[in-house]
Amino acid sequence: MDSLVIGVDSSTQSTKAAVVDAATGRLLAVGRAPHTVTGEGGARESDPLQWWDALGAAVAAGLKEAGADPRAVTGIAVAGQQHGLVALDRAGQPLRPALLWNDTRSAPQAAALTAELGAPAWLGRTGSVPVASMTAAKWRWLRENEPRTAEAAAAVRLPHDYLTERLTGTAVTDPGDASGTCWYSTATGAYDTELLDLLALDRALLPEVAPSGGTRVGTLTAGAAGALGLPGGIAVAAGTGDNMAAAVGLGLGAAGLLDHPAVSLGTSGTVFAATRTRPATAALAGFAAADGHGTYLPLGCTLNCTLAVDRIAALLGLDREDAVPGGEAVVLPYLDGERTPDLPGASGLMTGLRHTTTPAQLLGAAYEGAVFALLRALDALPGGAGGDAPLRLVGGGARGRAWVETVRRLSGRAVVIPRTTELVAVGAAALAAGAAGGGDPVAVAAGWRTGEGETLPAVAADRETLDRIAAVLDRATALLTTQGHR
Repeated sequence: MDSLVIGVDSSTQSTKAAVVDAATGRLLAVGRAPHTVTGEGGARESDPLQWWDALGAAVAAGLKEAGADPRAVTGIAVAGQQHGLVALDRAGQPLRPALLWNDTRSAPQAAALTAELGAPAWLGRTGSVPVASMTAAKWRWLRENEPRTAEAAAAVRLPHDYLTERLTGTAVTDPGDASGTCWYSTATGAYDTELLDLLALDRALLPEVAPSGGTRVGTLTAGAAGALGLPGGIAVAAGTGDNMAAAVGLGLGAAGLLDHPAVSLGTSGTVFAATRTRPATAALAGFAAADGHGTYLPLGCTLNCTLAVDRIAALLGLDREDAVPGGEAVVLPYLDGERTPDLPGASGLMTGLRHTTTPAQLLGAAYEGAVFALLRALDALPGGAGGDAPLRLVGGGARGRAWVETVRRLSGRAVVIPRTTELVAVGAAALAAGAAGGGDPVAVAAGWRTGEGETLPAVAADRETLDRIAAVLDRATALLTTQGHR
């Protein structure tokens, strides 16, 4: 019986469970189950209990689709959406819905935290400057707006921590996901006690930090095994955040490719690279990688990517692939505020329309506006993330012609489309394989060759479009800053 591992991607909108052959990395099946996100205005919340239910449903669906014997499963790991705040009572039950990464209500708290220490101090300690998405800002928001809930909290968890604890009964996180809280120091590799004091957050409420995301932190409890239909006692890895898991799935890290950039096109957009250079710029989140080798994962994130462009397509009555280059039109698709650039109260903006402007051009301009923001973040990566190295495109958008061609046209760089899909879940599977077999997860994924795929050659960068969008953004920043105040 071939040994199998399960990698879980618990994202904003759904849970995916990848059933993977531990020896070859062959993706046998992916089970899926949806999540519900609620909230109006800047609020974005989910009930953590539904994540657990979705995990069970996704694992069951994956095993069924693969026709796999659950007894062949030797390990499991969870990669979760970053930054979310899960507050638990003494019984381990959520005190309220989780505050998600894209909940922008904590923007004033993020600004206040930045002012209290200054951006250089935050960068020096954590590698990041607080923005609305960071967990520290959400904890400050909770203390100010729901003080009774904050005072009642017996545990504070990130989404993947919560699920890992449900699997093992052990409170544990990893350096990668912990580095997105703004209370963990990438300089020291530990929680920063002075920052915890500033946040009025008791260290006892936080999980221990495992050496890496692939560290075996426990075994599947009998209760969890019954809920998931898996054997009790199988290895459970510490897991990590979704972006860190995608990097593992691509084979990025100390045991694999360094300084090779990736662009993830999902609900949010991200650019990142595994590097030995510890970043210190407010334009990036200075995360740690999940590999446990002191590798960093500097990352730029935009809130508005595929979901925002799909919404504009729907408003125009077009299919997402109906786009053509925008011409004179510029669309800044900041439908949920924005993180890069840091404009949490912004809304979408269209300009440069003529009588001759077509709906297809407006849709193309939305693609261009979303990709422009990602490329600005890419420029901030150490060394421009490999200079002319190909961009690895991942996420749902990487399967869309319009996304791929817009990235090629605006970046002027070659593009690699990995053959393996669901790289977050596959990266989590590599973490599970590491926990079950004792190997380095990045080396495991590199051996699986999951980051390889079709390479599309570079084309000349469309500087005219890039300059036009840059000019509009520079002129419109003041207007965008005043929008969306509620």
